[in-house]
Amino acid sequence: MNAVSPNTADRVVVVGGGVAGLSVALRLAPRPVTLITTSALGLGTATGWAQGGIAASVGADDAAALHAADTEAAGAGLTEPDVALRVAQAGPELIDWLVRIGVPFDRAEDGALALGLEAAHGRRRIVRSGGDATGARVLEGLVRAVLSAPSVEVVEARACGLLRDKNGAVAGIVAERDGARFRIPARAVVLATGGVGALYAATTNPPGAVGGGLALAARAGAVMRDMEFVQFHPTAIAAGADPMPLATEALRGEGARLIDETGAAVMAGIAGGDLAPRDVVARGIFQALQRGRTVYLDTRGALGAAMPVRFPTVAGLCAAAGIDPAVQPIPVRPAAHYHMGGVKVDAHGATSVPGLYACGEVASTGLHGANRLASNSLLEGLAYAGFIADALDAPLPGAIVPETAAPRSVADLPAIRRLMEAKVGVVRNANGLAEAVSALEPRADQCDAALVALMIARGALARQESRGAHWRSDFPHTAPAAHTETTLAALKAEHRETIEAGTELTP
Repeated sequence: MNAVSPNTADRVVVVGGGVAGLSVALRLAPRPVTLITTSALGLGTATGWAQGGIAASVGADDAAALHAADTEAAGAGLTEPDVALRVAQAGPELIDWLVRIGVPFDRAEDGALALGLEAAHGRRRIVRSGGDATGARVLEGLVRAVLSAPSVEVVEARACGLLRDKNGAVAGIVAERDGARFRIPARAVVLATGGVGALYAATTNPPGAVGGGLALAARAGAVMRDMEFVQFHPTAIAAGADPMPLATEALRGEGARLIDETGAAVMAGIAGGDLAPRDVVARGIFQALQRGRTVYLDTRGALGAAMPVRFPTVAGLCAAAGIDPAVQPIPVRPAAHYHMGGVKVDAHGATSVPGLYACGEVASTGLHGANRLASNSLLEGLAYAGFIADALDAPLPGAIVPETAAPRSVADLPAIRRLMEAKVGVVRNANGLAEAVSALEPRADQCDAALVALMIARGALARQESRGAHWRSDFPHTAPAAHTETTLAALKAEHRETIEAGTELTP
């Protein structure tokens, strides 16, 4: 790898080694990019665990407008139509781009792309690679391309702060490696740091998915939007692992059914049944578990027997857990999977802070609304990488202000995970959310995980309705559709007002 270049005139720092970060780095070529990743390329990122695929309207019976309509329907009133259409229109060309860099997508006998069906999609439009290994195959292709790109240098380190110039614009990052801190100046920083699933005790996300990029942006003063919307994947394999392995919802698209221990259909009587949107299925399973039932994904028979070929990743995960899906149902439960909220960005991926951009799960683009449509996550990261690269024109920063960020603790993470699982999970209520806020506020200044968890809990407490992935048992109906926006300064002001009113809860 190249050493960090001293020339900051045109360098962009990209933080994150998943689909979003790698795609941004490649799309910015030949502009010089320093890519910051906490582990070796190809490791530690949720992209490699993505089983479902990439949604793209490439079928003869499909169109971008139909894909956008399904995205809006799943988003429960908060998806922005122009964003949904723009991203859907980008899909087919993005698949072509991935093919050009060597991603081997699955093909039908006639050589056409093999298209799968997933919940809440009106057409078969899920492009896959290796059956249920799409994320891993896409990641491998992007890593190969980055390693051969002369414009990209890779630095293994942790981004722990943002540099600012005298005008308040972001001017690079403060990184840490082996306990030592160093600066990487740049004319712009792109956060591509992923999600927040590992803030929950039950999650399908890697251990590092604790919202580090969200904390960086929030502490820089960026506007955060819809932080309360956390998607719980309905079918994590409940076999005792942490993180929990995932049973892709493509299995239900191919006929797998959700049953309880008596064989009764868990989703009976619910609109959409086993192929309802993820939030609906997650609540159906959660409610069954609350009634003392055990929930299984039933693939027994031909589907289970074919899984080693058609869904080899899930077959391997089942084998590791001692489950033969051809003859045994797979125990499942909801687990934190994807964050629809994030740093608010515009059509070009720019945040409210000059010089700071965000791409992928860390960003709130307006695509997912209150509930992400299946297989739109990789698509969004790929699309916004191009939008950012096409429009990034940050001015050269001025004189850099001395960085004063203090080290922050992560020692509270196990307690935070238990708290979020218990109080800010699939079904929420005011008492539990207020308890979470009270416990998290004293820790937020010194712990990034606590800060991000607090923003999620406060957003959930303020949203007195049920919408998409956010379900309040004490407010089961919907209110007029509206986004929630906040900043760290606003959070601190709310905290002061609570104290002054004398209503602060005891941790």
